[in-house]
Amino acid sequence: MNIFDIIGPVMVGPSSSHTAGAVRIGYISRRLMNGKIVEANIGLHGSFDLTGRGHGTDRALVAGLLGMQPDDIRIPNSLSIAAEKGLKVSFFSVDLGDVHPNSVVLKLVGPKNRKLEVLACSIGGGRIHISKIDGLSANFSGDYPTLVVHNQDEPGHVAEVTSMLAHKCVNIATMQLFRKERAGSAVMVIECDQEIPAESIRWLEHLDGVSKVTYLSLQDPVDPQSGEESGKDSGARSSLAERSFL
Repeated sequence: MNIFDIIGPVMVGPSSSHTAGAVRIGYISRRLMNGKIVEANIGLHGSFDLTGRGHGTDRALVAGLLGMQPDDIRIPNSLSIAAEKGLKVSFFSVDLGDVHPNSVVLKLVGPKNRKLEVLACSIGGGRIHISKIDGLSANFSGDYPTLVVHNQDEPGHVAEVTSMLAHKCVNIATMQLFRKERAGSAVMVIECDQEIPAESIRWLEHLDGVSKVTYLSLQDPVDPQSGEESGKDSGARSSLAERSFL
């Protein structure tokens, strides 16, 4: 544990789980989409649905989709900012079954009709858990560079991916394998200690038997002002000593 596991994150409040965690879910989802999002259909489950408006969960999720961090003072105005930037947003209530009460499903559309569906939950203290990507189990936190490979359940795919990572000197922190059925659709979720080069991601996308590759990079955070990838700080964050609340 670290000190932030005890006192919570630096954030725009009021809730580390319903607000800060929701921002992070939106932010990680944006990173998985590799940047700009043009449409977001957001389904709120359980506590997120019942108490989300009072906690600003709707605005927090959209703020994350715009590239804001949990301490960005513009979070309360995220819905109007989204409208200005041409991000079409809609919300609906959903029963996702036996999942964490602070759960949400985000159905996202990017440029060139790129689509991604993310099921995630906020587990407290600003921490999150990505449960599914495009309907298949995922199970990662967003704290590491993460590679998600959708492929046919056939021999050789795991070896191809891990051999590529070894060749690029990328160490595997955790690796999980899921499949719907034997010889059906499968997914690899690999959390790494280093970033994976962009050319290696493109190489994976063209492998026979690989249907989709999604990569979460932690480099070059999205600039919420321009909507482009940038390593610059937005200058719109609250300090540790002076927090802003919804």
